[in-house]
Amino acid sequence: MINMLFLLGLALGCGLLLYWGFRHLPDRQWQVWATLPAYNRSSESWQGTNLTWYGVLTASANLAALAVMFCLLGSLGISRGAMVALACLLLAGCLPAARWVARLVEGKRHTFTVGGAVFVGFVLAPWIVVGLNAWLPDLVGRPLPVVPTLAALAVGYAFGEGIGRLACISYGCCYGKPLRNCGSLTGKIFRRCHFVFNGETKKIAYASGLEGEQVVPVQALTAVLYCVTGLVSTALFLSGYYGSAFLLASLVTQGWRVFSETLRADHRGGGNLSAYQIMGLLLLPYAAWLTIQFPAVAALPDLSVGLAALWHPAVLLALQAGWLAMFLLFGRSEVTGASLFFFVRHDRI
Repeated sequence: MINMLFLLGLALGCGLLLYWGFRHLPDRQWQVWATLPAYNRSSESWQGTNLTWYGVLTASANLAALAVMFCLLGSLGISRGAMVALACLLLAGCLPAARWVARLVEGKRHTFTVGGAVFVGFVLAPWIVVGLNAWLPDLVGRPLPVVPTLAALAVGYAFGEGIGRLACISYGCCYGKPLRNCGSLTGKIFRRCHFVFNGETKKIAYASGLEGEQVVPVQALTAVLYCVTGLVSTALFLSGYYGSAFLLASLVTQGWRVFSETLRADHRGGGNLSAYQIMGLLLLPYAAWLTIQFPAVAALPDLSVGLAALWHPAVLLALQAGWLAMFLLFGRSEVTGASLFFFVRHDRI
């Protein structure tokens, strides 16, 4: 019963959040969350640093991913210390990679790539697990089962990436092709279900001039597919099918990453296949190899133990720290600015 309630809660929460995001986030008022003022003495004016909804939503998606991951890992009896160490090591590898890979592939200093960060994290994850077992046995306690641990990570990633697509809608990035440039079949499919972005500071406007255009809702397709995949993979995980849960979450998310770029209009590099598509393709056989290399042996999970493990000061602090780290990294806009004007309301003196 607890497993079913957990799945229903995840489905309801994701469904309501995605429905709200699809309806509201393409509008201009959902790009900047807050602005920090600073006085510029040379121009005698107030300039602002924009804090974005992209950062808020990305950090919140990361929080959801970590929470799901901790619940599933805790249900296997994995210690809190091992869970927190695993999350910290993964974030330490993935967060810098979001900038480095974007700079390497796209030649841009002021942008990020989730795809590049995921590739690095996916490659590192099994060896981080092996390293924790070998080098920190006192912290880990009972050795971490590699494939069940990877399954929990992959499920958390599916939810995090699915919810995180809302951040792309807010910022107007990772956008689809305009319907006017698509074939008749694609046009018919998305004639009623499409996105129209408003706001000259959204990336779709300043990078491609597609403000006000009907475009393929790639972000929404990704969000729905990934969250559904997360739900099915969670059900498999809770039934003890760890290898199947890992493969489903990995193959669907990376396979869709490869295909979805054919629907996108933003710049993804030159060539018939972008660097990000190549990364996704490389991860498909890698995931299959991992399930062969490592046995997927572990006792059946106990979700009540996992939920109890989540409700602990150390874990809650780790979740908050993860949210803050993501917001500080992704929440400050480097490609938009603001000019502010302050005045006294004399009628209230």
